[in-house]
Amino acid sequence: MKKVLLTAVFVTLSLAAFAGGSADKSAPKPAAAPAAPTKVVVYTAHEDSILNALAPRFEKETGIKLEYVKLGSGDVIKRAKAEAANPQADVIWSIGGEQLEAENAILAPYTPKDWDKIASVFKVGTNWLPYTGIMNVFVVNTKMVPENLTPKTWIDLADPRLKKLISSARADKSGSSYMQLCNALLVYKDKGWDVYKGIMQNMVISASSGAVPKFVNDGEQAVGITLEDNAFRYVQGGGPVKIVYPTDGTVAAPDGIALLKGGPNPAAGKAFIDWCLSKPVQEYLVEAMFRRAVRTDCKDPAGLPALSAIKTVSYDFGWAAKNKNDFSKKFADIAMELGL
Repeated sequence: MKKVLLTAVFVTLSLAAFAGGSADKSAPKPAAAPAAPTKVVVYTAHEDSILNALAPRFEKETGIKLEYVKLGSGDVIKRAKAEAANPQADVIWSIGGEQLEAENAILAPYTPKDWDKIASVFKVGTNWLPYTGIMNVFVVNTKMVPENLTPKTWIDLADPRLKKLISSARADKSGSSYMQLCNALLVYKDKGWDVYKGIMQNMVISASSGAVPKFVNDGEQAVGITLEDNAFRYVQGGGPVKIVYPTDGTVAAPDGIALLKGGPNPAAGKAFIDWCLSKPVQEYLVEAMFRRAVRTDCKDPAGLPALSAIKTVSYDFGWAAKNKNDFSKKFADIAMELGL
């Protein structure tokens, strides 16, 4: 009897084990977790010193390999546009907002982490994101221009006493100079071209906006129209120059970073953008480039006034991009008329 019972128990346990095994085989397996991103490909116009500092730091902090191609900003957007049917890169990193706005159809919308920490004045792009804050300023040689004659407004730059004493790049060639032209048009509206033509009558043309503060620092011109970070380098260097924020309004605008539509590594691209907009990286850019952080929880560069203390003008990138050909042609026509 014991033998019969033991046999029955054995058979029952065997059947149960068989049934359980069959059930396990037929049950759906849980979905595998998505693989962690391992590589991101970036097109950038960043200067070498920033690339050399940030590329290894990103790889160390995230474990993602960063492959970047350094080009001029115009070539960055041309290459990305040419590859739009088969994108080879994931992110465009640090080029002018107008270029990104003009080609926003090749970009993918993305809301990054900490979007609520980004200053509203910089949230102006279509399918692209603010990366660092830039601002138009006058840089003034204090040995050549006494305090009581220092230009305070855009219209002051048209004063005949500054004839051939204002350094500026060409608005039809330089992205930042085009933004400076638009700044005057935004402030003075219907009278904007008259004001800017008056400024052009006092101009000596520089090869680039970045070279403008050097000419002023060296005493070749008395006043320059340039970007805040370019001018501040010479202030920090102890030159006889100071920065003037036009009291009738100056554009505060971002350069951009963007996810390319259909890029090969979208998850890695998003991780890279999140990292670039993180507080530690933004603070590094403030220290290394004297740029404004686009985050509200980062300090302004030491030695510069708070953004809230400056009369700023919102920059309509869509309007600027739409009118760029017409405005550039009008600038070129006036420049020819004036012999610039």
